[in-house]
Amino acid sequence: MNIAAAVNENFANYSNYMIRSAMFVYALAFLAHLAEWVFGGRSKVAVQSAALTAEASAEQAAAEAAEAARRKAAQQVTVKTAGGTVTLERPAVVTRASASDRGMEDGPGAAGGDEKGDLYGRIAVSFTVLAWLLHAGGVAFRAASVERAPWGNMYEFSTTFGAVAVGMYLVLLALRKNVRWIGLFLTTTVLLDLGLALSVLYTNSEQLVPALHSYWLWIHVSCAIISGAIFYLAAVGTLLFLFRDRYEVAVAAGKDSNGRWGDIMRRLPAAATLDKFAYRMNALVFPLWTFTIIAGAIWAQAAWGRYWGWDPKETWAFITWVAYACYLHARATAGWKGRKAAYLALIAFACFLFNYYGVNIFVSGKHSYAGV
Repeated sequence: MNIAAAVNENFANYSNYMIRSAMFVYALAFLAHLAEWVFGGRSKVAVQSAALTAEASAEQAAAEAAEAARRKAAQQVTVKTAGGTVTLERPAVVTRASASDRGMEDGPGAAGGDEKGDLYGRIAVSFTVLAWLLHAGGVAFRAASVERAPWGNMYEFSTTFGAVAVGMYLVLLALRKNVRWIGLFLTTTVLLDLGLALSVLYTNSEQLVPALHSYWLWIHVSCAIISGAIFYLAAVGTLLFLFRDRYEVAVAAGKDSNGRWGDIMRRLPAAATLDKFAYRMNALVFPLWTFTIIAGAIWAQAAWGRYWGWDPKETWAFITWVAYACYLHARATAGWKGRKAAYLALIAFACFLFNYYGVNIFVSGKHSYAGV
């Protein structure tokens, strides 16, 4: 690569225009998703939910009675002896697919099963696709303006991170996964991310210091961006799981709310579904995050002559890895499923965010030469 390559100012300006245009279209997508939630058949959802709740309660009661009878019969072991018959009690073994699996079905989604709400949702997805194309184009022009990877500083990392997160969401939609409920939260986050990037983190398109001109910039940082984007989607699922789980506990206790909050909770997937989604996303990307740290160590050896030096960025990357490893281990432990594991997952994602924003802005280290 030509380190002394000149900056193409026209491409740099195209990048800025496209990023700002993407923000405008993301704002339209946000409003459409908001309309989907607000106007998408609220009363219809409430009526259907009440009927489904009553039906589910009756079915659950019958199922619990049948299960209790089966367990009582299974727990008795008859042993014949010379003097008579002895009945022993066998310890009960209770298994559950998920700590929050209460047999509740997924909600109808943000549109509430309403045709008008679904129209708003489809418009929102269309705007999101258009915004992502502009967003990705802005990232591509930024790369072309300096003929290098477009993630050499915090501004470039932030814009690319947002594009990858939205891209992952659209891939899940293309695979016909029930994830449109992420749309409102994703567009909100991307708008904040791009707004912060343009107003606080913006850096002119320019060449980097020689140490960053390496093929490892493409490998190491791209893996970190992809990992962070999937961690983010999992964090949204985890946060919504906590709210939906609390709602299901209230429903089980006969305290279902017919207000706006109850309407929103009824539309979301079941807590067990959200829990499974978050776990699968985190488990899917954890090996890639592991490789990210290994690739960084190899690059450090080439650039600085050592694999590991406990630089703040390295340290917090490792802390993030440990936090997610603890979460995945906790999910394999019966006593740490559900809310406890969810809190641990959010702590792990907070470590990732601090590693990016906190360490880059407030802590000095060998990675500081990349600037903001």
